[in-house]
Amino acid sequence: MKTILLSACILLSLVLRAQTGDFRPADQPVADQEKKANSGLFSRHASEEARNYDVSWYRCHWVVDPAVRAISGSVTTLFTVPGGAADSVVFDMAAALVADSVLFHRLPVTWSHSGDRLRINLSPAVPSQGRDSVTVFYHGIPPDQGFGSFVQSVHNGVPILWTLSEPYGSSDWWPCRNGLSDKADSIDIFLEFPAGNRSAGNGILVSETQSGGTVVHHWKHRYPIAPYLVCMAVTNYAKYSHFVPFQGDTLRVDNYIYPEDSTSAASQTGIIVPMIQVYDTLFGTYPFQAEKYGHAQFGWGGGMEHQTMTFVTSFGFELLAHELAHMWFGDKVTCGSWTDIWLNEGFATYLSGLCYEHLIPELWKRFREVRVKSVTSSPGGSVYCPDTTSVNRIFDGRLSYAKGALILHQLRWLMGDGPFFTALNHYLADPQAAYGFARTSQLKAHLESACGCDLTEYFNDWYTGEGYPSYQVGWQQQGDTVAITVNQTQSHPSVSFFEMDIPLKFKNETRDTILRFHHTFSGQTFRAILPFAVDSVLFDPDYQLISANNAVSQVEEMVPSKYVAVFPNPARQQVTFRFSPSLAREYFTIVLFDMTGKRVLEVPHHRDETSRDLPVNDLPAGLYSYLLESNGIRINGKITLAPSTE
Repeated sequence: MKTILLSACILLSLVLRAQTGDFRPADQPVADQEKKANSGLFSRHASEEARNYDVSWYRCHWVVDPAVRAISGSVTTLFTVPGGAADSVVFDMAAALVADSVLFHRLPVTWSHSGDRLRINLSPAVPSQGRDSVTVFYHGIPPDQGFGSFVQSVHNGVPILWTLSEPYGSSDWWPCRNGLSDKADSIDIFLEFPAGNRSAGNGILVSETQSGGTVVHHWKHRYPIAPYLVCMAVTNYAKYSHFVPFQGDTLRVDNYIYPEDSTSAASQTGIIVPMIQVYDTLFGTYPFQAEKYGHAQFGWGGGMEHQTMTFVTSFGFELLAHELAHMWFGDKVTCGSWTDIWLNEGFATYLSGLCYEHLIPELWKRFREVRVKSVTSSPGGSVYCPDTTSVNRIFDGRLSYAKGALILHQLRWLMGDGPFFTALNHYLADPQAAYGFARTSQLKAHLESACGCDLTEYFNDWYTGEGYPSYQVGWQQQGDTVAITVNQTQSHPSVSFFEMDIPLKFKNETRDTILRFHHTFSGQTFRAILPFAVDSVLFDPDYQLISANNAVSQVEEMVPSKYVAVFPNPARQQVTFRFSPSLAREYFTIVLFDMTGKRVLEVPHHRDETSRDLPVNDLPAGLYSYLLESNGIRINGKITLAPSTE
C-alpha cells in the first residue's frame, strides 16, 4: 500500500473547512438521497433466470437525443457456452422495447420476445465451450418505472438524458444479461447524439467524431462490469479534470458538470484527490487505474456509482466519498445477491466515515453518533435483506447503510486495525471476488482468517439477527478497586444476547481513563484497579458500539453480603434476592422504597426459602432502597431499575 501525500490532504482539508464552516456529517444518510431506480419491476426481476452462456464483451451502438425520451441502436454480445451445446440464448429486454432484427454469423435468425425475455434461436448451435456472438437491433421508449432507469429531463432549460439501472433496470433500455451472476469482461459504447452536447460514460473516451449535426463518442472500458453499472448521460456538459498523484503514477478525474454549476462545483470536487489517496492507502490501488475516475452531474437526488463514472446531483463531502468508495466495494467486488447489498452500501457508508477520520478527524465521532442513533431508532431489522422485491428495503438507510457500516466498525473495534484492514484487503484481492461477485460468507472467512477467531456468533447476532443491546451498569469503588456489574437486555427477540467488548470511561474532575471489558453474559461482574477516585462512569462515550437506552449508576452493594445477594443490579424486569442458610430459616418481609421513602413493593419471605424473585417491570426507572429485618438483623441496600426500551 502507498503512503498518503499528507501535504495535499492537509491543504484540501483546510480548504474544505474554510468552505464549510460549521459543517457536520449528514443526519440523513446518503441512502435517503439515492434510492435506486426501477421500483415498478421488482417482482418481475427479483429472481434471475438461469442462463447457458457467459458474456465476454458488449459492443453497444446507441442513438439518442437528450430532448427525446427514446433509444435506438444495436447491441452485439460476445459470449461463451461453458456447458452443453446451446441452440438458443435468452437476453433480458423490456417488453416496451422493439427488436427489429437479430444477426447470428451475420445472417438473420428467428427470435421471440415475450414479456421481458428475448429468446434468440441459434443455427447452427454453439458447441460446448464454444465462443460466438449475436447482434440485436432494436428501438423504443424504455418503460417509465417509478424513479426511472432511463430519464429525459432538463436543467436550466437545457435537455438532458441519463440512465440509472440499479438494481434491475438495465434491461429497460438495452438487451443484456441482467442480474448479479455474470460480468462482461469489457464493453465498447458508441454513443450518437446531436452536436452541441457532450456524453459521459464508462472507461475512456477514445474518439469523438462529428458528421454534420451528429456527434459519435466511443467509450472503451476494459474491466469486468456488471450490467447495472453501465451508464450514459448526454447534455451540454462543461468539463474539467483533477489529477491524483501517486508514487510514480497519476489518475485523472474527469468532471462533467452543468455549465451553470461548473464554477461552484470546481470549488468542491477537489476534495476527491485526498479521498482517493486515503482509499489507495487503506485498500490498495484504485481498481480502474489504467482508465479514469469521473463525476457526471445528473437529475437524481443523490448519486450512483457507475463504474469509473459516478453520477451525482451535488458535490458534498459525504456523497463524493460514498460513491468513490464503491469503486472498491460495489464495482470491483460486487454483492452476489441483493440480499447482501450491505457489501456495497454498508462498506461505502463506512468508508465515507474513514474519510472523516483521516481528513476531518474532529467529525469522525459525530459520524458514528449519527449512525448509532439512526440504527437504534427502531427495535428490529437485519442487515441481511430478506425482501429483494422492494427498493425501499434493499436501500434501507438505517439497515443496509448505517447498520452495515457500524457492524464493520464494531469488527474493527473487536479485531484491531491490523487484522481488520488485512482482512478487507485480502477480500478485495480474493480471486473468487476481485472484479467479480461476493457474498457475506466470503467476507466472514477473510475476517476469521485475519483474526484467528470464529465470528459465527457475531454474524448471527449482527448480520442476520435483529435489534441491538441495552446495558445496565452498576459500579462501586473501594480503595483502588472498582467493581462493575453489567446486565444486558435486547430490543428484539431474534437475539438472546450480544456478546461484545464494551468500553467504560471512569473519570473525576481531573483524571479519566477508558477500560475495555469482554461481556459474555448478563450479570457479569468485573474488577479493575484505578489509581484515582472515580466520581462517574460513562458507557461507550465514543460510540464504538451499536446500543441505546443504557443506564449507569453507582450502587452501594455490588457483591453478596454475609446474609443476602441481590442481582441483577441494575435490573429491569425482575430482581432476585438470594439468602444465606441462616437468614433463610427466618421469617421476614422484603420492602422496596422509592427515593421519597414511599413503600412501593412488599413481599413476605417464607421460612426455608433460599431465594425470592421480585417483579419490578411495572415500576418506573430510578434508584430504590430495600430493607430486610429479622431477629435483630437489619439489612438494607440500593437497587437501580433501568429504563425500558419498549
